[in-house]
Amino acid sequence: MAKNQQNTLEKIVSLAKRRGFIFQSSEIYSGLNGCWDYGPLGVELLRNLKDAWWKAMTYREDIEGLDASILMHPRVWEASGHVENFTDPMVDCKQCRSRYRLDVLYEGFNEKRRKKIADAYAEYLAAGNGDAEAFKAQEREKQMEIAGDALADQAPVFEAMNEKQLLVCASCGGTGTFTVPRKFNLMFKTFVGPVEDNSAVVFLRPETAQGIFVNFQNVAQSTRQKLPFGIAQIGKAFRNEINTKNFLFRTREFEQMEMQFFVRPGSDEDWYRQWRDIRMQWYLDLGMNPEKVRLTDHPEDKLAHYAKEAVDVEYLFPFGWGEIEGIHNRTDYDLGRHQEYSGKSMEYFDQEQDARYVPYVVETSAGASRSLMAFLVDAYDEEELEKETRTVLRFHPKLAPFKAAILPLVNRDGMDDIGLKLYRDLQKSFKVFYDDSGSVGRRYRRQDEAGTPYCITVDSQTLEDQTVTVRDRDSMEQERVAMDALKGYLLEKLAD
Repeated sequence: MAKNQQNTLEKIVSLAKRRGFIFQSSEIYSGLNGCWDYGPLGVELLRNLKDAWWKAMTYREDIEGLDASILMHPRVWEASGHVENFTDPMVDCKQCRSRYRLDVLYEGFNEKRRKKIADAYAEYLAAGNGDAEAFKAQEREKQMEIAGDALADQAPVFEAMNEKQLLVCASCGGTGTFTVPRKFNLMFKTFVGPVEDNSAVVFLRPETAQGIFVNFQNVAQSTRQKLPFGIAQIGKAFRNEINTKNFLFRTREFEQMEMQFFVRPGSDEDWYRQWRDIRMQWYLDLGMNPEKVRLTDHPEDKLAHYAKEAVDVEYLFPFGWGEIEGIHNRTDYDLGRHQEYSGKSMEYFDQEQDARYVPYVVETSAGASRSLMAFLVDAYDEEELEKETRTVLRFHPKLAPFKAAILPLVNRDGMDDIGLKLYRDLQKSFKVFYDDSGSVGRRYRRQDEAGTPYCITVDSQTLEDQTVTVRDRDSMEQERVAMDALKGYLLEKLAD
């Protein structure tokens, strides 16, 4: 990450703490890595984000809501493939005992070392371990990417690079000091009941999707939905990430916003394309910079074990492009596996076709925490004024924690009383803030940092004509609005 980009991320993290968006979990005890607490503004921002997603996904006739349990029968995770496939190759440094995920270890190397590994990998292939000519025909960047993938996926490649002392420990600087790779399952284990033995083991769910799949028949029968239809859910998930990094991007406890759309086999590719476009547009409609969000298809050789086709919605964070949502064509993998493992039918009777079949699934899976981080980064702006630099969060009004702030110019002549009355009236319809401390200029700056779209000032003219000054966050322009028309004014502005 470039230095100025690192500084930007550090400024955002600092602002998030100072203004009450995000706190380190258990900070007074030195914190717990990979876990974060949402403060007063953060919890409102997160709630607004989830509400926007929930309305977009379920306020329609063909998608139902669900809230499944975090703890599920352990056979669920065998059927889903998580017990077998939800693993990462891990290595330990023999000198300092630091533990690394292999792809993360490789990402930490500079370009010079990556080139050395690529050259050594070419020699390894030329020694009869693969197609050296095809590898050498690739561009240099592609060679380094292929060598990194091989390092993480193929134990013999790792051992060869380790013997050549090309692998360096980021903690102690040791070269060639790593243990052989071993698989590490990312699911958190716990126990049900008073006896802690293998028969009582359950897992904290690593994703919310399986709760939807196992309830497919329950929802279909109780709602009498006909294909195509979807089931949506927002909920916590847990992954025992070894290397947590980049603020909210990779954490051990996070929230997902997932929707599984069940379709007739053969119509899955059309629905996949539709949902890909719908989900991309959702981010743009909430104000995300179109130059910083993109769709990236998964190449066939990188598809997950359940996917026929997949695409990521990616955002350009200060550390680079990162996934915030995945759209996948999961075919009938999930329902078919649960039918096999449970012995219960997952078939759907299609009256139009007069046939029974296991539906295909198109999944949209967004990270609430990652999406919040993307919108936070996207909203952050520093604007040079004549005498100062203004820091402002340019949230879409639907996402902003506070929709307006009420600011009496002074705490006398009845301005504070009018301000409090106005605050209490508007609070019935909007999340608003009351601030009577310090100069109006300072209060404006505090609300800019909170992302509040409108500041409403009660001043001496208010006492004369019952109007207030409304300041726009982005343009800083002001206009007079009658107090009795203020609610309608805000409703119109916030509906944009």
